[in-house]
Amino acid sequence: MCVLGLGLIGGSVLQAAVRAGRDAWGYNRSADAIAGSTETGYDTGTDLVAALTRAADRGALIVIGVPMPAVDSILDAIAQYAPNNPITDVVSVKAEVAAAVARHGLSARYVGGHPMAGTNESGWRAADPDLFRDAVWVVGVDDGADPDVWRQVASLALDCGSVVVPVESGEHDRAVARISHLPHLLAETLAQAGASGGPLALGLAAGSFRDGTRVAASSPTLVRAMCEGNADALTDVLDEALEVLTRAREELAAARSTDTLVTAGHAARTAYENHERFDITDIAPGDDGWLEALRSAGRAGGVVRQIRSASPG
Repeated sequence: MCVLGLGLIGGSVLQAAVRAGRDAWGYNRSADAIAGSTETGYDTGTDLVAALTRAADRGALIVIGVPMPAVDSILDAIAQYAPNNPITDVVSVKAEVAAAVARHGLSARYVGGHPMAGTNESGWRAADPDLFRDAVWVVGVDDGADPDVWRQVASLALDCGSVVVPVESGEHDRAVARISHLPHLLAETLAQAGASGGPLALGLAAGSFRDGTRVAASSPTLVRAMCEGNADALTDVLDEALEVLTRAREELAAARSTDTLVTAGHAARTAYENHERFDITDIAPGDDGWLEALRSAGRAGGVVRQIRSASPG
């Protein structure tokens, strides 16, 4: 496999894949960003054409690990040098990537991916082969997905220690707007509210402020790429959040009460803590209706831990 973009996620994918015994190499635009990677035994470089030529020669799975603004230029190169290779990505939005893949005529060999793992750090130096252990890794089940490519992408996720959740691109983007992108915006808001209180407020800040603002320490460039790439879904859920906060403010001002917000929030957190997954064991990629069956199972909380073989015939 060939990983294009060796930041936190792409670098962790490369490291986890190598540890799993895969023959894997990677490309990164900046040599400084991956300084020391070859000395520690990883096959990395800054020649995109060489990486893709090698991928084409060996039929390698190509993993796009660059931020959304750089995806088009990477797809240009893939279309020129490795147009027949299976392709996936680890970008945090899916519909926009799928649309870009389609514009480049590469959809037939593409299955999107998104490992739901990360830290507030970035770059190769923050990469960790254990990053995906016991994490959820979304594998796309959009119409027309090739079952063989789907198996390759899901196998990569499993090799990296994750469980696979099959999700359609649009559904993915609407879901992550709620549980990933909105939390980033709320963390930025909380950080500003605390800092506006000056040295006294910051000096008193403890666990709730630290935990609530952790992701505000992330690179602003990466946060912007993630959130702006999902602008429509994020705008909708941001409107919902603003409505909730507006009602809470009105209740606090009129009745000196936070009961509605706090009670509903506690119930929602309890639902998250009690959420249970089930194993998808009866659907094989390539069977009749497999995409819709996996979509339904993923929507209901199912995960793939082992990939079934397709039924004969």
